[in-house]
Amino acid sequence: MGSLLLAALVVGSGIAAQRLSPGQVGLQLVENAAATAAGLYAIILMVGPVSGAHFNPVVTLVDAAFGGLSWRDAAAYLPAQVAGCVGGAILANLMFDGPAVSISTHHRASSAHLLAEVVATAGLILLIFSLVRSGRGERAPAAVGAYIGAAYWFTSSTSFANPAISVGRMFSDTFAGIAPASVPAFAAVQLAGGAVGYGLVRLFYPSTPAGPAQAAEVLLPHPSAAAPTNGNGAAPVHPSRGVS
Repeated sequence: MGSLLLAALVVGSGIAAQRLSPGQVGLQLVENAAATAAGLYAIILMVGPVSGAHFNPVVTLVDAAFGGLSWRDAAAYLPAQVAGCVGGAILANLMFDGPAVSISTHHRASSAHLLAEVVATAGLILLIFSLVRSGRGERAPAAVGAYIGAAYWFTSSTSFANPAISVGRMFSDTFAGIAPASVPAFAAVQLAGGAVGYGLVRLFYPSTPAGPAQAAEVLLPHPSAAAPTNGNGAAPVHPSRGVS
């Protein structure tokens, strides 16, 4: 559901921007980025306590590499993320009275775009896990939304930073779409960016003996009758959020 809402947010706001501001690409990007940043913050808060808000296969894989998520659970998340993003793109097409599926013709895989995706993905990984490892995980929803909104502008690729959303955006030939021929290269460099981000986290925030156990509790909820509460009887919101 989180991945579906994320793709519907990105694609739907792109369609709306294209229709409301025809021929004004800069303004369209402002509208798309602003909606994505604000909506991502809300979606993370919405589903974070259920699943850890893992919308992004790269975040999930890095989480598993740090020991916060089992590889078996990570493998189960991946198809759900891709299916959710495809479904979200289709939903956005339908909400704007377009064909359910329209394969994008927007080719993006230039060398500059691919470098931008490495940077965008590495930055996202470093942001999420640095917040968790420094005890500031409750700030992740706002921080991730802000980062993605900014990365729309400081990267030439407009910061997909997510293989699942790259696949989903193939299915909408609109402002936010990406041609199928560009997706394999995008996914490959996003994974490379995830590896770079993983290395930077290990360099800047070395693990402690309690690191894997702490990550497991922070990144993936483990509800139980004895779970701590936030003082009003509700379980605390899990601070680390996968994203975009």
